[in-house]
Amino acid sequence: MNITQTIEIIPAAVIGLTVHEFAHAFTAYKLGDNTAKEQGRVSLNPLKHIDWLGFFLIVIAGFGWAKPVLFNPDNLKKKHRDEILIAIAGPFSNFVLALLFLAIARGLYAAEFFQSTHLGLQVINLLIIWGVINFGLFVFNLIPLPPLDGSHLYLSYLKEINPTLMYNLYRYGTFALFAIIILQNQTSLTILPISNMVNSVSVFFLDLLAFN
Repeated sequence: MNITQTIEIIPAAVIGLTVHEFAHAFTAYKLGDNTAKEQGRVSLNPLKHIDWLGFFLIVIAGFGWAKPVLFNPDNLKKKHRDEILIAIAGPFSNFVLALLFLAIARGLYAAEFFQSTHLGLQVINLLIIWGVINFGLFVFNLIPLPPLDGSHLYLSYLKEINPTLMYNLYRYGTFALFAIIILQNQTSLTILPISNMVNSVSVFFLDLLAFN
């Protein structure tokens, strides 16, 4: 990334990751587990959620991570259902945040100043970029590969059916994810069509909001 892209991405990444992890923590707390609450994670303070290595990689490589929110399944009233709700809360928060950024951009686009000045159009463009980045977080985190949220969403019953397989998935899932991302970045292979999916979602909502 160049310096302009970095400046555009960092605020969206900080906001998106903070809201994402807050959503996990808040949902777990509301479903009866105090683990995240006691660790100070039910907070919109980015410093409670940012993992500095993950943040550094966002700056230099365009992808990274935040500190995972921990919860104790034994404290949940309906374990499988609540694990899925906690998992989906993060990506869903990014989806809502993306729509919010695009809605604000569309509102500003209706104002003459923002539509007719270079500065105004830059602000609108930045909000659209932030929206697309949060659509990216939404799509990426739904991949059913540990440690991403999609693994909890799709594989929550696997640990009872085949705990050994589940253990190995969580043990090696992060390495597999890194390998896939690096392979895709360095070759023309498309193993996970993340960009295509993000593009499709973004274009759909931009058309829906009548950006033309």
